[in-house]
Amino acid sequence: MEYYDLIIVGAGPAGSTLAHSLQDSGKRILVIDKQDFPRDKTCAGWVTPAVMETLHIDKEDYRRVRTLQPIRRFRIGMMGQPAVENDHGEVVSYGIRRCEFDDYLLDRVTVRKILSTPVKSIVRKAGNWQINNTWEAPLVVGAGGHFCPVARLLGEGPGSHETVVAAKEVEFEMTPEQAQACQARGDTPELWFCRDLKGYAWVFRKGNYLNIGLGREDNHKLTEHLESFVQDMKDSGRIPEDLPGRFKGHAYLLYAHAERPLVDDGVLLIGDSAGLAYTQSGEGIRPAVESALMAADVILHAADYSASSLQVYGDAIAERFGNRATDMDQGWQVPDWVKMPLASTLMRSQWFTRKVVTEKWFLHQQVPPLDVRFDDSATGSMTSAV
Repeated sequence: MEYYDLIIVGAGPAGSTLAHSLQDSGKRILVIDKQDFPRDKTCAGWVTPAVMETLHIDKEDYRRVRTLQPIRRFRIGMMGQPAVENDHGEVVSYGIRRCEFDDYLLDRVTVRKILSTPVKSIVRKAGNWQINNTWEAPLVVGAGGHFCPVARLLGEGPGSHETVVAAKEVEFEMTPEQAQACQARGDTPELWFCRDLKGYAWVFRKGNYLNIGLGREDNHKLTEHLESFVQDMKDSGRIPEDLPGRFKGHAYLLYAHAERPLVDDGVLLIGDSAGLAYTQSGEGIRPAVESALMAADVILHAADYSASSLQVYGDAIAERFGNRATDMDQGWQVPDWVKMPLASTLMRSQWFTRKVVTEKWFLHQQVPPLDVRFDDSATGSMTSAV
């Protein structure tokens, strides 16, 4: 049995950020993931300047051999009616390919990494967790997404009625002919809301790569809505006629509706495994990164790994992202006050689509970057101002 101080299950942005934050702390850390890297990851794929700043990513270095698409405009509409285009006059986000972005973050991690290895068993013994009867630690962190095996240890919250969003999408490199025919522009992602307000679709071009998808809380109608949307986009010339391959699916929880616990004795959840995706947009990269940094702070300063000691992390999440699982906000993408036919009118409004949909719901420009400072002490102590 190999002993570690901390085992992180999941090597995506949440897990790699946590490992990177703690790698100079003197703790023995192991990162496990069921897949090898780089790997395909179903995700529309954009990050805000706040995320790039928080992760200390050198944009010029990153874009040398990777896709980094500056975004200055958004094209937003409701399906079946004309879209509104807003020019923000500056770069407000960046398009990335998750296969590149996640691999880049993980490559910065210097702790031990075991990839292509699924977690088959997690057993509690003598105050520690034993994984696959091979690795042991007093603390295990779930960072493996919605279906993370560590999250299953904690189960769903009591009386859980969690809203699980299902999404399908495809990302591919266009041929020169497809690129010429595609009217979607790289600096202008397109967001199209379903008329029943239970989801939205997107068309996002990143150089020669094109990402198309749709996510809904009403997943039994997902394929129907996706097929209709794709056909509309083809008919209007927004996307090429000949799309390759199958659309891939994934699922996640929205923060305001998730009820799964965040901590227990020797257990802590971050990122999508904790259900932290923003409620109005479903975007999960920034919450994943910030939750990992807050978790690192708590792990460094915890007297022990009991549930009561780790609850400081749960309190920090609530302070940063608000209280969750309330009865006051049961809509998915759009709050209750945005109702038909009002929604149809609002989605034609330049002001609403820019100030509310884009800047507030999707870019979260009203929320400053998480202030993370590392000191020069031997422990690598970190403080987070949230």
